Amino acid sequence: MSQPRIVNCPTCDKEVVWIEESEFRPFCSKRCRLIDFGDWANEKNTIAGDPVYINEDESDEKLQ
Repeated sequence: MSQPRIVNCPTCDKEVVWIEESEFRPFCSKRCRLIDFGDWANEKNTIAGDPVYINEDESDEKLQ
């Protein structure tokens, strides 16, 4: 059997073994997963490109 893949946690860079038992993969812990989620929620992380949907506030301004 081959060795399991090892990846780095996107938040803290700690090594994580990529197996089913690694509950928070690709993160090393629940804490790192929540930090990443918070960054997305606070819009620190984004995906490049034009938005697929119109923000409700922006659409209201366009109607006036």
